[in-house]
Amino acid sequence: MRVVFMGTPDFAVPTLDRLQADGHTLAAVYTRAPAKAGRGMALRPSPVHARAEALGLPVLTPSTLKTPEAAETFAGHEAEVAVVVAYGMLLPQAILDLPRHGCLNLHGSLLPRWRGAAPIQRAVMAGDPESGVGVMRMEAGLDTGPVALERRLPIREGMTAGELHDALMPAGAALMGEALRALAEGGLTFTPQSQEGVVYAHKITNTEARIDWSRPAAAVACHINGLSPFPGASFEVDLGKGQERVKVLRALPCEGSGAPGTLLDAAGTIACGSGAVQLLELRRAGKSGAASGEEFLRGARMAVGARLP
Repeated sequence: MRVVFMGTPDFAVPTLDRLQADGHTLAAVYTRAPAKAGRGMALRPSPVHARAEALGLPVLTPSTLKTPEAAETFAGHEAEVAVVVAYGMLLPQAILDLPRHGCLNLHGSLLPRWRGAAPIQRAVMAGDPESGVGVMRMEAGLDTGPVALERRLPIREGMTAGELHDALMPAGAALMGEALRALAEGGLTFTPQSQEGVVYAHKITNTEARIDWSRPAAAVACHINGLSPFPGASFEVDLGKGQERVKVLRALPCEGSGAPGTLLDAAGTIACGSGAVQLLELRRAGKSGAASGEEFLRGARMAVGARLP
């Protein structure tokens, strides 16, 4: 099929590779414009941009799709279908209407749960037992379109958002490959989303990073794991040189009791509002490597009974 691909982050790259490997004609790749990154703040192309260029595909980085000129350029690709994976820009109706088979979106949740910007992180933060990917036909509404295919994945205890993200990438690529095969054969059918169970996955903000030890242990662990690796749930503590921020990258609920925030043992067990969590991976501000709870406490010289805010 003749396809326009639209995506930006790492999550979208396996799907781009899959479409190329399956022999589809990739008429154009749309992605977000290069952004400043790194210490030197040099312009860096998106992962999709870099991969598309490596594959020798034409890349477009428009700042908007809402102009007549943008629609005219898109129409010139004569695409049978557009495949959209975490593109990061809303598609106006004029664009949605152009491909003969519409625009198919690969979404990282089991719709209608977790529509919106951060479905993978929100699923882990909420303690959902499973997540998945789905292929839907795009509409003007935010993730409201009918769904053709889904693939479910369990969320294991202690699984981080980063690990779920990495598991969903190849699953999503395979699912989109299956969807385009069915579409080419005239066998792709769509089912409207249920109007019940709609939950929005709002964008993660830095204000959500602070750990609230007064919550139940299971909720604290899910919060930590759902924000790992980015932006990272954190607490602040004085380790001898004033207050510094410590990120917790993995935690598990466990037995234990005490005033919320109390260090219960040398392994990194912290009391919560009910129960306790064991801090399995931590990183001090400015440090590149992660340490186990025991390693961190040995270096931080925190005594059992100390209280984290």
